[in-house]
Parts: sequence; C-alpha cells; structure tokens
Amino acid sequence: MKPVQTVLAIAAFAAAACTPAKDTQKGGDELTMLVGTYTDSLSRECRRGIYTFRFNQQSGNAAPLDTFAMENPSFLTVSESGERVYAVSEMPDSTASVNAFHIDKKSGKLHLLNTRATYGENPCHVYANDMFVLASNYTGGSLSVFPVNEDGSLGQIQACHKGGTGGPDTVRQPVPHIHCSHPSPDGKFVFVSDFSADRLLRFPVTPDGKGLQPSDTSFAIEADSGPRHFIFNSRGDCLYLLGELSGKIYVFSYENGTLAPLQTVSTDSVAARGSADIHLSPDGKFLYASNRIRNDGIAIFAVADNGTLAWTGYMHTAIHPRNFCITPNGRYLLAACRYGNLIQVFERDPENGLLKETDKSIRLDRPSCIRFVR
Repeated sequence: MKPVQTVLAIAAFAAAACTPAKDTQKGGDELTMLVGTYTDSLSRECRRGIYTFRFNQQSGNAAPLDTFAMENPSFLTVSESGERVYAVSEMPDSTASVNAFHIDKKSGKLHLLNTRATYGENPCHVYANDMFVLASNYTGGSLSVFPVNEDGSLGQIQACHKGGTGGPDTVRQPVPHIHCSHPSPDGKFVFVSDFSADRLLRFPVTPDGKGLQPSDTSFAIEADSGPRHFIFNSRGDCLYLLGELSGKIYVFSYENGTLAPLQTVSTDSVAARGSADIHLSPDGKFLYASNRIRNDGIAIFAVADNGTLAWTGYMHTAIHPRNFCITPNGRYLLAACRYGNLIQVFERDPENGLLKETDKSIRLDRPSCIRFVR
C-alpha cells in the first residue's frame, strides 16, 4: 500500500470508529474482534497499535470500533472471563513488556490496567488464565511468569525461565529463543516451545496454581525443526506442534504429562523455513497451518478419530500470514497477512474444510494477531 493510501485508510478507520457500530446482535453472531499489529515501520500517524472491530460471524462483515496506541502489540490474548486482554509490546530492549487491559466488549474500548517489563527482549506470544500470565521472549530466550491480581492487572514478575540451544541452524538457532506456551489439558503442566534447542519444555504448575515450578522434563523434536506454535485438541489427548524451520507438523499423543510421537506431516513444499501458526476448527475435524516467506498460504488437513492428519488442500494468501483465527461457529477463517497489509476473510466449508476467498478483506497496516471475544 502506498504511503498516501495508508494514511487515508487509517483516517477512514478513525472516522468510522467515531460512529458506533450498529448493535445487530442475534443469538451470539456478533463478536468483538481485536487485532494486534507491528508499528515500528509505520509513520507516527499510523501507529495505532491495537484495533477493535464488531465482527458478524454469520455475514463475515466487520465494523471498526476503536483503537489503542502502543508500540508493537504483535500478539495478544483474552482472559478466560473475556473481560481482560493481555498484549505484548514486542520491543528489542528494556522497554519490552506485557500489558493488561479491561475491555468494554460493546464499545471495543480498552482501558490499560498496568504494564510490566518482561526482562526479555521481543516478547512474541502471551498466554493468560485467571491465575497467571506467561510471556514468551523470542530474542530474550526466556519465559516470563506474572501472577494475576484480583482486578486482572499483573503482579510483579515471579520468574524468568531460560531456553536453550543445540539446533543445527547457525543463523537462526545460535542463541535461545522461546516462542510460545500453553497449559496441558489437565492443568498440571505448561509446555513451552524452545525454538533453538528443538524441543518442548515442560513446567509443573505450582500447587497453588499461581505460577510454574522449574522445568523438570523436555521432549526432543526433530533436529532443525524450530518448534514454534502448538495446540492441544479439545479431547486433551493430542498435541500438534508446527516447526517453523522444517515446515512440518509433529503430532503427539498426550497423557498425564507425557508426549509420545504419533505422526509427522509436511505443510511446506518449498522449504521456505517460515511456517507460522496452527489451529483446529471448532469441531476438531480439520487442522490449519500457515506458511510465510515463499508460497504464502494455509495448509489444510483432515483429522482422523485417532488424531492423525491427512492432507486436504492449500489456500494461497496475501503476503506473510503470520497469524490466523477461526470464528467460534467455524464459518470463517481470518488471516492476518503482515506484509500484505490486510486481514483476509475466508469462508470455510464445514464438510471438507476447504477455504474460499470472500470480498470482505480488512485493510490494515501490519496486522499480526487476531482474537475474538463473545
């Protein structure tokens, strides 16, 4: 997008955001949508940071609500209650932080509760529940742990767990990089992707549920895989891990803290070494994984009853689909294409999982993360 067009697009958003979106809520079809962006390469008038929209999950239409100005809120998440939002500020220095907000779901307005330094550069992922918040610091190579106060704000940092090295890529893996974290379905552990060591770390949750004990176990992944994002299925018996460097999905069975390999499948046919995000459809029947750098798009797999995957198709996207999100009703998949400067809205076929382009794309500078709030 040309600079003048970018300014006009942002001005149009700001004007539209001053007009309240029509309240057409019907049976939960209306969602509040949050979008995090990268702001460091934008002109000052375009640095709005977090955007909120009203999104209709039946029609696929979006209406702008509000913005919150901050630097590089590249990843954000919503609390279990849906009333709090936690966003990183992905900065390469001591200003790197995680930020707690209260959200007014009707207006889309964010109210900053507080900000805590992560003591690790370039936090790129945040997980939150009602007890603790975890920030994955990519350049810092660490996982920062914060307790959650009663009002949703962040307490003082409790711990900063370091990742390791050992991967063979001398350019991408010479220093530790932590990429993402998620709790196990039974709530006993938190698993963490240790990118440069080609492994998943396992941290036991403390007995009071408010933090993490030191890592007691790790699970090796294929060398040169670069573990990035991962998810558990709704049954809680399978974990799906996407390797950024290998472009492969590693399927594991899960039981009582232990992972056992089930399958490895490839998502990337051109060795782009830029796989990014991974999600299951709400019904658990299909899995999607995005690829960047070359042949940008989303790989689609059918999920068998035993959790294994079968290739179904591939949908090309705009440039750099860093993150994507599926609506709760499963009807739409929205891809945040960072260098395409837009959020693409695809319609999903619930029978075969395939995606179809729509004319509902949202123009936005450097989108990097999408979340929905009911």
